[in-house]
Amino acid sequence: MLRSQKRIAAALLGCSKERVVFDAEKLKEIKEAITKADMRELIKQGIVRKKPIAGISKFRANLARAQRAKGRRKGWGTRKGKAATGRENKKNWQIRMRLQRGFISLLKDKKIVTPADYTNLYRKVKGGFFRSKRHIKLYLEESGITKKK
Repeated sequence: MLRSQKRIAAALLGCSKERVVFDAEKLKEIKEAITKADMRELIKQGIVRKKPIAGISKFRANLARAQRAKGRRKGWGTRKGKAATGRENKKNWQIRMRLQRGFISLLKDKKIVTPADYTNLYRKVKGGFFRSKRHIKLYLEESGITKKK
């Protein structure tokens, strides 16, 4: 019942058949409308209309944004990426420098490297030459700086 009328109305309104709404009291008039011209007249009278698009509410998203602005919702379950991702660059640098300097200091104390080599390594560390502690070890092996026991 009224299937073809709904199809014609949808084409004229430029929407899907699901969004077409008929006035329940004027179904007799709608049943008689079999041409596009008839349907245009019913649309003009307001007997046939289309439902508004149901949007997605921003309410919950706005609430969450407000919470994040206050510093909430930043726990471990939210974080993605590496351990250093959320940290500022200066802090990352400090951590890396302390680790690398501690390592070369240990090498000097154990007399694995000479004081001259230590100074050279220290300057390289300060200049950001090494990516990590492992990189220092690799460099020492390749350059032959470490004293052979």
